[in-house]
Amino acid sequence: MILARYVARRFLRSFVTIAGVFLLILLLIDMIEMIRRFSDRDIGLGGAFRLAALNVASSFYSILPLLTVLAGIALFLNLARTSEMVAIRASGRSALKVVTAPAVTAVLVGALTVAFLNPLVAVTGARFDEAVADIERASRQTVSVGDSAVWLRQAVVEGAEEAGQIVIRARRASPDATTLYDATFMVFHETRGPVRRVEAREARLVPGKWDLTDVRDYPLTEPNPEAAVSAVARMDLASDLTAQRIREGFGRPEAVPVWQLPGFIAGLERAGFSAARHKVWLQMELARPFLMAAMVLIAAAFTMRHMRGRSTGGAVLLAFGAGIGLFFLRNLAQVLGDNGQVPPLLAGWTPPLVGGLLAMAMILAREDG
Repeated sequence: MILARYVARRFLRSFVTIAGVFLLILLLIDMIEMIRRFSDRDIGLGGAFRLAALNVASSFYSILPLLTVLAGIALFLNLARTSEMVAIRASGRSALKVVTAPAVTAVLVGALTVAFLNPLVAVTGARFDEAVADIERASRQTVSVGDSAVWLRQAVVEGAEEAGQIVIRARRASPDATTLYDATFMVFHETRGPVRRVEAREARLVPGKWDLTDVRDYPLTEPNPEAAVSAVARMDLASDLTAQRIREGFGRPEAVPVWQLPGFIAGLERAGFSAARHKVWLQMELARPFLMAAMVLIAAAFTMRHMRGRSTGGAVLLAFGAGIGLFFLRNLAQVLGDNGQVPPLLAGWTPPLVGGLLAMAMILAREDG
């Protein structure tokens, strides 16, 4: 137990040191990028630092598995350089017992990052998008999924009689986001408020317009809109939206805190949208602690041995290369899951299981030898 705590502390110290160094490097890179990106906006050094601080959490969170394999490499190289690994193995400790402590520590660190850093990334990412939109003064289309409805917002197309925004509410939508059912379009003038309400049994998005079916058009500028309502079988309403823009309006799955993902997924499915990307991301986040443990096992498989007379650089390159390979395997599995080619559970859990089992096999083969 004393040895396990000692090795775990050494691993945690290496992880914190490496993570701190990379966090500062990422912050500096983000600041330079913000200064370059908004060079014509005169945001100043303070503004660039604020934007970089909001954006750095996402970049840092995404590379945590790679930082874990680096921390594992640093741990086992230090133990080998000081001959502590020789003393540990001479005392009768097996390789599995030595690697268990840092692997369990990696699982705990991964669980803490998913529980606390994931929501922080979601919040700071949303603040970053808002700050960038304010600087660029770009019009933002928003999409929201409620408990029993889908909400969209679009600008009134330039050249129309009215100027303002249109708020759209629908009971549900088709999976490809091109058809809304039981839809209501509220047209807002930029100064006079709501001026028109259009209700349709079905609204189909075609290039440049909404094609409405079974329509009731209420002129809200009239004293009695119910008396002035007009009912038509079909109507066109100009729109600059596309199905891709609507789907992108839900944002990246990373923008939703992991604690809220199950409810968000249920809301998407009730609204008729595909929640494949969010389901895959949820499984990826649940498997993240075990991915970090697999990275520790990979580092141990290549560097947990006495290095005197051996090529240390080659072992480090092999360990880091294997870690990068597992990282890209995870990204590939995510892409396949997003496209529906593999189930979300398989996409999320296969990479850490494959990486961990292969590394464990290498450790056991060396132990038997």
